[in-house]
Amino acid sequence: MVRVGRYYEIYRLEVENFPEFTRIDEYLYDRFPKYTLEAIQECIKSSKILINGEHVPLNHELTSGDRITALLDKDPYTFDIVPQNIPLEKVYEDNTLLVVNKPAGMVVHPGHNNETGTLVNSLTFHYDDLPSNHNGSDKPGIVHRIDKDTSGLLVIAKTDRAMESLASQFFDHSIERTYYALVWGNLEKDSGTIEWNVGRSHDNKRLRVVYEDGMDGKPAITHYKVIRRYGYLTLVRCNLETGRTHQIRVHMKHLGHTLFGDVVYGGNHILVQNGNQAYYDLIHKCLKIMPRQALHAKSLGFEHPANKKFLYFEQALPDDFQKVIQLWEAFIQTHKQEG
Repeated sequence: MVRVGRYYEIYRLEVENFPEFTRIDEYLYDRFPKYTLEAIQECIKSSKILINGEHVPLNHELTSGDRITALLDKDPYTFDIVPQNIPLEKVYEDNTLLVVNKPAGMVVHPGHNNETGTLVNSLTFHYDDLPSNHNGSDKPGIVHRIDKDTSGLLVIAKTDRAMESLASQFFDHSIERTYYALVWGNLEKDSGTIEWNVGRSHDNKRLRVVYEDGMDGKPAITHYKVIRRYGYLTLVRCNLETGRTHQIRVHMKHLGHTLFGDVVYGGNHILVQNGNQAYYDLIHKCLKIMPRQALHAKSLGFEHPANKKFLYFEQALPDDFQKVIQLWEAFIQTHKQEG
């Protein structure tokens, strides 16, 4: 990077190690998260971003070896990470890595409107020299993310070697990740595989949508298996081959089974009707107990960067999720007795 005056910064990048069919705007947005996608797109339109010295359209797909020159406005949201003494629930730790159980409601790393209270704020308080990923020093130790209102397991790199090894495992999809999700409706099949591209919505850039024709978005694969049926809701286990943003939430919604409580994708409304008042009372009670998407990163398995042994961790459902499940277990038992 070369700074230019008070208002612009020039970035020069060579494209390497990225998924196929990656658009230039998505590539830069991933690497410069402090800039909005809209800001990056405006720079592309105004020829402030060139590929191999030439102007390209927004939907231009990159190839390995492409050279990017980007003249970007100085980031108005630049800030220093504030170390905060926020407790970490450590599941495992050694000299190389750390596995934590992230609570729902905690953002993984700082960003606009989320400068404090994040996992990174906590990590920088407890650790002095965590490595940085390709996105820069605002995400020390961070190899992957889960959404703010998703709970569960995350692995943190404590050394450069661990960062490189874990990032490589995520890139080649060798990491084992299992999520538990409570979804609306009664799934037709006991198990299945969803293979639909996932990408940004053209109407709302903050949302992800499915592109079944594969002409947009990125390849995404989710394997699911029914754990428990409640008639109106279903508890499913999801295994990820890929890790697209909102992947499970978007795949299940497109399948017709939006995650229970998912405010962003409409799961916080009653999507399955029933004339029984006790049912509606239960729904409202559950949404009050767990006012978030019912999604938990339950297990995580990977090769240790140093000794190459396979590590596997499981984390029980958090209290709010467990309470909702208990209420539904009681409801279906009562319903069976009345039937």
